[in-house]
Amino acid sequence: MHLDDRQTIIVGILVLFLGKYLNKRINFLRQFNIPEPVTGGIVASVIVGLIHFIFDFDISFAKHYQSIFLVVFFTSIGLETKISSIIKGGRMLFALTVLAIIYIFVQNYLGVFVSELFGVNKNAGILAGSAALQGGHGNIVAWAPILEENFGVKNALEIGMTVATLGLILGGILGGPVAKFLIKHYKLTPSNDSNVAVGVKQGSTLMIDYDSFLKAILMVAISIGIGIYLKQLTDLINFTLPLFVTCMFGGMLIAVIFPYILPKLTCPPGSPTLALVSDLSLGLFLAIAMMSLRFWEIGDQVVYLLSTVIIQATAIVLFVVLIVFRVLGKNYDAAVISAGYIGSGLGATPTAMANMAAVTQRYGASPIAFVVIPIVAAFIIQVSNAIVIQTVLTLIN
Repeated sequence: MHLDDRQTIIVGILVLFLGKYLNKRINFLRQFNIPEPVTGGIVASVIVGLIHFIFDFDISFAKHYQSIFLVVFFTSIGLETKISSIIKGGRMLFALTVLAIIYIFVQNYLGVFVSELFGVNKNAGILAGSAALQGGHGNIVAWAPILEENFGVKNALEIGMTVATLGLILGGILGGPVAKFLIKHYKLTPSNDSNVAVGVKQGSTLMIDYDSFLKAILMVAISIGIGIYLKQLTDLINFTLPLFVTCMFGGMLIAVIFPYILPKLTCPPGSPTLALVSDLSLGLFLAIAMMSLRFWEIGDQVVYLLSTVIIQATAIVLFVVLIVFRVLGKNYDAAVISAGYIGSGLGATPTAMANMAAVTQRYGASPIAFVVIPIVAAFIIQVSNAIVIQTVLTLIN
């Protein structure tokens, strides 16, 4: 049974409510900042899997609005971005960029090592490395045929998709607990000048009115239009970027230009209205993405794949706690960024944003984190990943 767009959104909302209910009832989930869409999405995916096994009945979901929610979310992030925040976060942005590129090499060589340990084609380690974990499912679709045809990797698509799926789950589960450990251990607090961005802190009272919501929708719509044209431009010069990245840039552009063109139409950065748009679009995207996961497609390489992902997860947690957090300054922003980097390093950029939203809802805002992570995870890593993968393949063959 295939659910259409309307039915998928309905189920996605129910999954979000389920995640909220479980996080409220189960102290462990709440204390370790597990994102609500991840909680509800995993449960929903397990239920769909049980229906498949018990009744031999498949349920699939529409993906159209999943992509739209992703675009709206990152556009909102762009609108939240201030030039002053980018300048303020410049050192962190540069440091994380260098560390992230280095870790792409580490992740791939770790994948190669584990593959050889299990007697699997060493080139499959790329699929168990940054191709799946940093590139995600879309990247696997691009690399799997190349590795299968040119490097003799059997079941390349299945391996890559499974690692990407398991990584997405662990990325959503581990980011919050790591941030909590760092915040509690080092007694960290957010800076006093932090405005509401993504993730409204628990217990806050939202002040949302008709005008602010109209302004937010208007600016999101115009920003997406600019993002579409930017995407066409980058495609023209063979420098392909995901649409959500160009729309984020569109939002950043509008946030800079609008105050000068229409000074009376105040921009919504820092407003609870835009924060609500961000939270809602991120929650629905992640809920639909998680409930669409198909655990039963792992196949007969379950031990190898599970071992690989566990080793990769352990490695990135150690890397973040021992290196990334310290290099970034051992402060509250560094802790939030750490949660985000685990999400992107094991899963995807939206997972990173969900991790940071969960942390900031509990402990307070971190505007710099929501500038640094999207640029590094959605742009720099995606551009660097293909170059590093090709380099590693050349070196190991």
